[in-house]
Amino acid sequence: QVQLVESGGGLVQPGGSLRLSCAASGIIFSIGDMGWYRQVPGEQRELVARIFSTGTTNYADSVKGRFTISRDNAANTVYLQMNSLKPEDTAVYYCNAYYRWRNYWGQGTQVTVSS
Repeated sequence: QVQLVESGGGLVQPGGSLRLSCAASGIIFSIGDMGWYRQVPGEQRELVARIFSTGTTNYADSVKGRFTISRDNAANTVYLQMNSLKPEDTAVYYCNAYYRWRNYWGQGTQVTVSS
């Protein structure tokens, strides 16, 4: 059974930083492609960043230069370091794993950027 458990969300002021973590179980983590998505009520879920099993990364244009995705295969964990946060980054952030031709999702963690 695949499980993805996010942590690290919360309330932060504009310009601040947060680090999200996603702990995976039930998969061979090192061969999975991992990603972070976010969703605002009433809007579609959008890709924030991905990191492939090769280590290659890509980012949404809106977060380039501010967010960094990384993975620790020994710990079965993917991270999203978010710096210079803006109010428009406010959303529920979801961890995603693409593993053996299937998508898996975490339960989401709320990030709120507000003064």
